[in-house]
Amino acid sequence: MSTTVRKPTTGAPAAARPAPEPDRVLLVSAQQTSTTTLLAEAAARRGLATAVLGGPGTVERLAGRPVHWYGGPLTAARIAGPLGLALLEPDDDWLARLPREFTRRRIELTTLAEAWTLRHPAFVKPPADKSLPPAVYPDGTRLPRTGERIGPDTPVLVSEPVTFTAEYRLFVRDGDVLTGSRYARFGRLDPAPLTADATAFARRLLTAVGDTLPSAVALDVGPIADPYDPAEHWAVVEANLPWFAHCYAADPDRVLDVVLGSAGPAAELATADRRFVRSTA
Repeated sequence: MSTTVRKPTTGAPAAARPAPEPDRVLLVSAQQTSTTTLLAEAAARRGLATAVLGGPGTVERLAGRPVHWYGGPLTAARIAGPLGLALLEPDDDWLARLPREFTRRRIELTTLAEAWTLRHPAFVKPPADKSLPPAVYPDGTRLPRTGERIGPDTPVLVSEPVTFTAEYRLFVRDGDVLTGSRYARFGRLDPAPLTADATAFARRLLTAVGDTLPSAVALDVGPIADPYDPAEHWAVVEANLPWFAHCYAADPDRVLDVVLGSAGPAAELATADRRFVRSTA
């Protein structure tokens, strides 16, 4: 299949950004989303070419060039080796290891086999991918037992059910919040601009535990509703892969900065990020 390369459009590059290397490419999934479109437009504004993954021929033609990826983890696993990509992701147990002041709930990293034995309601999700639907399950018998990438050893995060009144996604690079957006209210999609409270909580979190995260990451945070406490208590929802995260109402130019830092040439990887490289074996 052919490679589609979008030529850069005319326009001044963003302030303080160096001119891109002519050979550098943003490779995106063939499954077009609103975020894919926004990132391609942002890449064009700074003179960065975008290629659409059309098949094995695309990888062959891009081999040897500095490539960055935006798309799903299954495809990423197939192309990371041939393209020399380093894909950053938080540790599976990062959320479970956070101090209670940042989670406001009990969280445990375990296996799906252990989760099958649950006899009470719990929110269950995979640490990073979407191998099973994240949801509150009445008990372990309702969890899937078969399916692609599902088995007894599948890692899952099991947490106490809580209600987030709003959820915000913040894109972080080198410990700084570059941009962000609200994406939900009471579990329903509802994008809106980032608030000062969300940014302040994220910065407090990064000050305390920023060294436990990759240099480029997407953080989801929000206030939890507590019927017994009218005060607003902020907590972490989860940490996400920027190279597979929707940007919602965030600034796509700044989102692109985080995407480029989270999925790019392994030869350019900072020493501190080596332990966060996703295994594609």
